[in-house]
Amino acid sequence: MFVFIMAPLLAACGGQKKDGALADADSIGMAEAHVPTMAELTLPDTVFESASALKYVVENVDSTPRPLHDYDDLYNRSDRVMTFRKNLLRNADFGGRVQGEPTTIEVAWSYDTPYGKAETKFGQWGGGTGWTGQPLYAHWTAAEQDSIRRGGAPLTADFGEEEVMVGSLCGEAFFLNFQTGRPSRQPLDLHNVVKGTMSMDPELMNLYVGQGVPKGEPLGCQAFSLTSHERGTFFSDSRAWRGWQAFDSSPVVAGGYLFWPGENGSLFKFERQADGKLHCVSTLRYRVNGAAPGIESSLCVYRNYGFFGDNHGNVICVNLNTMRPVWHVKNLDDTDGTIVCREEGGTAYLYTACEVDKQGTDGTCRMMKLRALSGELVWERLIACNRVDLGSKVLDGGMYSTPLLGCGDCDSLIFANLCRNSADPARGQLTAISTVDGSVRYTVDYGNFCWSSPVGFLNEQNEQYLFTADANGVVYLIRGRDGEMLCRKPMGANFESSPCVVGNSVVVGCRGTKIYKFTIK
Repeated sequence: MFVFIMAPLLAACGGQKKDGALADADSIGMAEAHVPTMAELTLPDTVFESASALKYVVENVDSTPRPLHDYDDLYNRSDRVMTFRKNLLRNADFGGRVQGEPTTIEVAWSYDTPYGKAETKFGQWGGGTGWTGQPLYAHWTAAEQDSIRRGGAPLTADFGEEEVMVGSLCGEAFFLNFQTGRPSRQPLDLHNVVKGTMSMDPELMNLYVGQGVPKGEPLGCQAFSLTSHERGTFFSDSRAWRGWQAFDSSPVVAGGYLFWPGENGSLFKFERQADGKLHCVSTLRYRVNGAAPGIESSLCVYRNYGFFGDNHGNVICVNLNTMRPVWHVKNLDDTDGTIVCREEGGTAYLYTACEVDKQGTDGTCRMMKLRALSGELVWERLIACNRVDLGSKVLDGGMYSTPLLGCGDCDSLIFANLCRNSADPARGQLTAISTVDGSVRYTVDYGNFCWSSPVGFLNEQNEQYLFTADANGVVYLIRGRDGEMLCRKPMGANFESSPCVVGNSVVVGCRGTKIYKFTIK
């Protein structure tokens, strides 16, 4: 049955329980650390007054909320890259490593996808990859390789231990040998244009793919078996409050459930089975000021709270146990970049920023640091950006990328690629911002706008270096602490997609037909 819930006006503050006292010392005088229970880790079912801006409904398959059964980040524990920005916090902890100070970007291999010429409502989309388009990476065990070989997937002679997977604008998923760049399987038909980042299930051999633009078929999200390539689920929601059924978001498994935001203005909670079988158990639908916005950002998850931004500038926290909103913050404009989360001093904080879209030609990208549990603003940074009419298309300003939290010697910085679009002499900039007070520490100018998200590498001295790419098809290697450009390599095509990092390598696709593996040395 359906349970309809309107957001109540409650101003209670939901605090976390502190760790309990240390256990009695053992026989050698050592104290055992207290291990928090699920009850202690569960964030409260609080609804802040700010959530009253949302008029929402939670539709459940039954009347009993189904809680998450644990808060283990299965993505971060693995050497695989199974979702956008690697983990539940979306903080891009890829674990990239380099030796010394890297100064070169070498092309290890490139792969050409077909160029899709199918006419859509929005023209031809070609091939290669779009926004966010991050590749996935798997290092298969011997048992998993045997299972895939027995399952009937159309493998090639190059199938082996390490595999890259990427969804393409041409409407297919490509599987490549990580070492050679040659196809490890035959392409998988995704039926429609795919712009976003696919996801692998961290426990099941399932691949989750959201469609971005229809080529004439119904639009929605889907799940495939990675052992057989059979499609187990196609999902499109006729009850949605917004009609556009695209799914650019990269879904995640948290506490035993798959969570998937849609551009139809809904957040879905699925039970999963092997062979790509999904069953929707709960749906959150909402409106703000009478409109149902679409969600293109990927869900950021901290314990039982989920966070996302939408294309009307709403930043929303949801209790994933109940699927009810916890708090709401209004940013200035469309927010497509994914929220990132980090614990600092035992407190969880969020970082997010908006675009310049509905503001008009001249506007402001507002970057914010928020307290994750309450939505309280810690600081904001306002950066002038423009929206540019190019005739054939309109180019929004602000932040399309997902920011990178610094680590090592850059621990107090966050790096964002911003589309200034001549609000500054640069059309695009890498902007290094203090996580402490929001001050801009430095900027690095690009020759064009930039939608790709930066990634980081650490060396043996704990010094961080950044790899990123822009719409001119240029890839960059930048020293994190001061912004010095160490390498600039023109490749000749628009990099909208975000990179996947494995060791000292980067795999990333671009508009056109190319997917590249770069080695950082």
